[in-house]
Amino acid sequence: MKNSVFSNCGMCSVRCPIRVEVEDGRVKWIEGNPYVPGMEGSLCARGSAGIALLYDSERLQYPMIRTGERGSGQFKRVSWEEAFKYVADKVKDIQAKYGKRTVALLDRGAGLFGEMQRLIVRGMGSPNYFSHDDFCRKNVDLAYQTLLGYGRPEVGYDFANTKHMVFYGRNAIEALGVREVNNIVKALENGADLTYLDVRVSKTATKATRFYQIRPGTDYAFNLALIHVILKENLYDKDFVDKFFDGTVELENFVKNCTPEWAEKETGIPAYEIVNLAKALSAAKPRVILYPGWFSARYMDAFYFARSVIILNALLGSIEQKGGLILAKTPKEVGAKGLNSLLEKIPAPEEKRVEAEAGKGFLYDGAGHILHLYRAIKKGEPYPVKALFVVRYDPFAGITLKDIKEVLDGLDLLVAIDTNYSSTAWYADVVLPESTYLERDDMIGLQRGAKPAFIMRRKAIKPIYDTKGKWEITKGLLYAYGVGQYMPFETIEDLWNYQLEGTGVKIEDFDKSGQVALCKDAKMYSRDELKFKTPSGKVEILSSKMAEREVPFFYEHQTPAKPNIEEGEFRLVFGRMAVHTHVQTHNNRYLNEIVPENELWINDKAAAKLGIKNGDWVEVSSGDFSGKIRAKVTPFIHPEAVFMYRGFENEVPWKTRSFGKGLNEGRLLSGAFDKMAHGSHTGALFENFVRVKKA
Repeated sequence: MKNSVFSNCGMCSVRCPIRVEVEDGRVKWIEGNPYVPGMEGSLCARGSAGIALLYDSERLQYPMIRTGERGSGQFKRVSWEEAFKYVADKVKDIQAKYGKRTVALLDRGAGLFGEMQRLIVRGMGSPNYFSHDDFCRKNVDLAYQTLLGYGRPEVGYDFANTKHMVFYGRNAIEALGVREVNNIVKALENGADLTYLDVRVSKTATKATRFYQIRPGTDYAFNLALIHVILKENLYDKDFVDKFFDGTVELENFVKNCTPEWAEKETGIPAYEIVNLAKALSAAKPRVILYPGWFSARYMDAFYFARSVIILNALLGSIEQKGGLILAKTPKEVGAKGLNSLLEKIPAPEEKRVEAEAGKGFLYDGAGHILHLYRAIKKGEPYPVKALFVVRYDPFAGITLKDIKEVLDGLDLLVAIDTNYSSTAWYADVVLPESTYLERDDMIGLQRGAKPAFIMRRKAIKPIYDTKGKWEITKGLLYAYGVGQYMPFETIEDLWNYQLEGTGVKIEDFDKSGQVALCKDAKMYSRDELKFKTPSGKVEILSSKMAEREVPFFYEHQTPAKPNIEEGEFRLVFGRMAVHTHVQTHNNRYLNEIVPENELWINDKAAAKLGIKNGDWVEVSSGDFSGKIRAKVTPFIHPEAVFMYRGFENEVPWKTRSFGKGLNEGRLLSGAFDKMAHGSHTGALFENFVRVKKA
């Protein structure tokens, strides 16, 4: 028998809507949901390789408790009941000694279905919920909050209808959100311009109308000069600025000396190009998008850079405009009722998260700051964190061996909840295997946007191994801990009905396409209706949020340090590729065959000085770690930088296809996790130099 199931992909954090074909209990085909605009039935390589993940014998198959030393790979198989009881008992013992707040949970990020895992840490009485956002989009999120009062997930981008896009190292064509890429390509086909700045020529750069090979660490300087030109030459949207800006005069004074000529010396981009770009953007306004990106944890000024991108959009009047930035509407704003929250059933902890105890001078909101979590684990400051749950995330694959040791030394309990064997699971005390997205139902999620919708992920088949869905794992842990009343649902249908109560939406309404739109037409506010979520209702250059936290409104660009290229020193940068998702997919049978290992991009002139030729093995070192990788010698990267595709974690013997292949950039980030970006205390992962020599 053949049938179709509408669901959401789980091969990366984009969670594209999909249609899954099942025949006689086996998944035969996965494609993009044909009912969702922008998908058009398309799917990326990772999404198509979901079948290989489902039927992979090298993924987690049953609960395990460690029996040997951490990192020895010695575990015993246990029942779910035994695993739940073991974890609950350990947590209670730890909390009896250190208090409720000593427990923390770290995950990939909230997303569509992320409320579920937050129940675990909330149910155990701790405020310490963290996500990987500190090493991804947190600077953008905080920048939006300070300027508009909206968070990053509440802002969308109408790429399909834009006239001019600007990307800063956001390699969108490879990143790869299918709808986003389809809409970018559609815009280009309709005559839109794409300006791209990066230290190397990525695949996105090959699509660009303008490409600027910018000096590493100077994107912020480039933007300050753009703002300078737009203000000085009256290229901004006067109606929007007059109506909505708070702090225009102070902004003008700040960028007064940030001339294109000054920026040319910093960035290497000619002054006339900056002026020409400012004029081109002004000509296309308000249908312009300057995209602040996702992975923004790059440089120490990353938060202020993100603010500069949003300020440029606001100056050009592109907010809440066709072809510009679209503010997400709540269900209430479109005349509907939202989902009932699961977190609201649990009393909020009275104690504060670790970074809330650290004083002022930086911003925090939403999930906690990972760098503060690491400090609490390693040093017990401002108080000790001794039990850590890691859900659908692999932080140990992205940090140095020294940092792993210090974190492990500080923890009495490490629990990994994942579908894959991971570095974190390798070192964990307890491993709880989650069913793949094709084998599990999840809580209903809210898709934000101008036309909000409820989204349902349904399992296509029953679990192949002894694995569980996240809602079942959460329920099991809370019951074992003694607070089962917070998850009183016997079936997923019980949970769904609770979420949908009062909305007028029923479970069967999802049968047709897996989604239920909450309004017929997209809702956008006119400028007369528009009001931002800041206290003033305006775009706050002089942010009340920053003033409250004693964070400076402006930050002067600092000329980045130069590496000693003559001695083989370079700034290490890294990024995404279309075939792999960080560390999650390198052992996937299909994807590993396409790209089994990464390589090191190095400038041809710099390589010649070091006697390195294309294809040579080179040794890359930082701190007390070194590894080997093949060189890709090319003129298409800035001479101060070397680049590698990220996440080739290759140290877990369980994963035989990826074991020993490629080089993991995380091991080279010596000292990176002691650096907190200005104003935001997020990571600054490109502020690290490595040594390169012929192997």
